[in-house]
Order: sequence, then structure tokens, then C-alpha cells
Amino acid sequence: MTDNKYVKKFHPGCSSVQTTLKAVGGKWKPLIVFLLSQGTMRFGELRQNVGNITQKMLTQELREMENDGLVHRKVFPVVPPKVEYSLTAYGRTLEPILKSMAEWGKKHPVRS
Repeated sequence: MTDNKYVKKFHPGCSSVQTTLKAVGGKWKPLIVFLLSQGTMRFGELRQNVGNITQKMLTQELREMENDGLVHRKVFPVVPPKVEYSLTAYGRTLEPILKSMAEWGKKHPVRS
């Protein structure tokens, strides 16, 4: 054990929560996973359905999720370019979490 006063001790469950948040934390990733859980979508469909997200940010989020093995990117060799996104089997393991979040949100709307 270290005596470093800057090392924080976490409850054992916290590291698991941190792992989950690393995969789908932030403003956009949960929405992207939720949308892709409904089925395969093209980039433009995702951008339209996610809401007020820039093209750059959506690209960045999708790349990170692809690198993490959550999202599959399929490129079709056509002009103009056609790209589809879907959840991988690993990404689908997040569906129950997002479903629970959606149910909680229905029961507990945010008060403005």
C-alpha cells in the first residue's frame, strides 16, 4: 500500500462505474448507442436524430466507439460514399443499461 496522500481510495464498485462511463459517458455516446440499438443507421440519420451535434463531434464519437469495439462501421464502395453504423455484439451488451436509463427518464422528467 502506498502512503501517497494524492491516491484516492474508491469504493470497489466505483471502478466498474468508471469503466462504464469511459465507454458511454458524455453528452452524445448514450444517445448514439440508444439510436443504434434500434437498428443500423447512416451518418446523416444519426446526426439528424441525435439532435444538436456537429458533424465533427459525431465523427469523433463514432470513431472512439468504433475503436472501443462498440460500433461497427461499414463502408460501401459507391459514389457518393455510403457508410452505415451498427452496434457490435459487444456494443449490444449496453442495451439494458440504456433501456433502464430511458425508463428512469420517463418516470423522473427533468424540471427546468
